[in-house]
Amino acid sequence: MLKTILTGVLTAATLAAVPAAAQTQTPASAVRSGHAEAGGISYYYEVRGQGEPLLLLHGGLGSIDMFAPLLPTLAAKRQVIAVDLQGHGRTPLGDRPIDLVAMGADMATILQQLGVQKADVLGYSLGGGVAFQLAVQHPEMVRRLALVSAGYASDGFYPEMLPQQAAVGAGMAEMMKGTPMYTSYVAVAPKPEDFPRLLDAMGALMRKPYDFSGDVPKLTMPVMLVFGDSDMYRPEHVVKFYQLLGGGLRDAGWQREHMSQNRLAILPGATHYDIFLSPQLPATVMPFLNGESSSTDWK
Repeated sequence: MLKTILTGVLTAATLAAVPAAAQTQTPASAVRSGHAEAGGISYYYEVRGQGEPLLLLHGGLGSIDMFAPLLPTLAAKRQVIAVDLQGHGRTPLGDRPIDLVAMGADMATILQQLGVQKADVLGYSLGGGVAFQLAVQHPEMVRRLALVSAGYASDGFYPEMLPQQAAVGAGMAEMMKGTPMYTSYVAVAPKPEDFPRLLDAMGALMRKPYDFSGDVPKLTMPVMLVFGDSDMYRPEHVVKFYQLLGGGLRDAGWQREHMSQNRLAILPGATHYDIFLSPQLPATVMPFLNGESSSTDWK
């Protein structure tokens, strides 16, 4: 699944996309917070709002606070369970490699510890990869799944990005000082000095080729794919992902009789590096996660 937001993290566009203040302040609407042990990692989580549970997973080199501008909307009618992923935010890096499959299993453990038997899941970028793995391993725990700017295989990236991703490592730590990714990390991380180790761990993740196309059919719950029209993924990959889910294979029919349960959304004017801040995102995913439909018949 998705192994990078880091290439964009190192560009001016990304640095402008996430104000440091937005990442270092815990939203006032947080109801409770704590740590849950899973896979040998002490994951930090926050729970806010009331209603059907929604697991919210952030992108690489970010934290729960990446979603600060959107959290009031997401939690207006939902119980949002937001988790800082391994090595990110307030969750320690530990000695275990960062691995999507392992973190997917960890999310199931966290939900069980919180007494949640089934939840909707919204994951962005790295968090989308973790959400994908949770849904593959524990489909009984995921009611609906929304994957934002997250592909299923490494060949989905534009080819010129691959060597840039391969170069990510501790050697970049010094140049990243003063960026929102660094300042937000050292403000809340249990061991701020681990930032170079985090870059090494994320670089190792990105250098490992992956192809989860064989797991896509295991996603038996309704799935929504959300990408920007200027995303880091090739349009062909986006369409193929939707087709692997059973969508985009034929006309839906006059009465929607051939329509897939899954959805594809392309947000105009959005890139991989700012889609998580777009007001269009909750407006797009929440009706789907709520099981709502705006379709009407032509009378």
